[in-house]
Amino acid sequence: MQVEFLGTGGAITTPRPLCFCSVCEEARIKGVPYSRSGPSLFVHGPDLLVDTPEEIKDQLNRSRVEQVGACTYSHWHPDHVMGRRVFEINKDFREWPAQDRCTPVYIPSRVLKDMKDTLGTWDHLQFFEDEGLIRVVEVSDGETFELQGYTVRPFALAESYVYAFLIEGGGKRLLVAPDELVGWNPPEWVQGVDLAVLPMGVVEFDPGTGERQIAEEHPVLRGEATFDETLEIVRKLEAERVILTHIEEPDRLSFDDLKSLEDTLHGRGLHVGFAHDTQVVDV
Repeated sequence: MQVEFLGTGGAITTPRPLCFCSVCEEARIKGVPYSRSGPSLFVHGPDLLVDTPEEIKDQLNRSRVEQVGACTYSHWHPDHVMGRRVFEINKDFREWPAQDRCTPVYIPSRVLKDMKDTLGTWDHLQFFEDEGLIRVVEVSDGETFELQGYTVRPFALAESYVYAFLIEGGGKRLLVAPDELVGWNPPEWVQGVDLAVLPMGVVEFDPGTGERQIAEEHPVLRGEATFDETLEIVRKLEAERVILTHIEEPDRLSFDDLKSLEDTLHGRGLHVGFAHDTQVVDV
């Protein structure tokens, strides 16, 4: 199994349009790995695409992905679903009779319900299903699905509208939690995975100076896990390796800042790294 990070930004990508801070300017000049597009990754082996941000077509074009065997969605938020038009890649525009492909899209029941209530996501998916380009498969809580000899288990986090995925096969265990770790306490059955992919969390205190950079009364601290809270989850997980993604532009941390922070965490005995767009890692 390999994880290819297609996009490692969060709801606010880097560079942010019309922002001219040093982090955004550097990202414009240097590109990847300093720039970060919307949150998505691909798991080679099961050939599973997780989430489709607006930039997904560009992400796939620059990727090593040769075929999307299946797709799944973690939750309904726009930064994770707004690139759903990507399924038009299955349309055969050249031949007649057409040889369209059909991608199974596995969606947890709660996520599917939310998609029917928000953003018109279900309308778009139903259109592509009617066109024969996708096949929506609802996955009830507790159910798993099989892909290329791998077992995928979606499960709700503490924020019950968002799902993580435990992927097992070839003697390896991969945990992918694309977003929203607030309040989550890892159960025993996900502890000790070979690789855990988690969102970084909002950076309440500057990692270098310790100075507060988000006001204590800011509402984001009530709805989002902080970086420090994420590190507590990392300790409880006891994973062989952890890679953090969903890195938000407002935290003003450049690629170089994060590499330096990696060294600091390694010095504390935490096997934690920070993902960048186009990165490929073995599980």
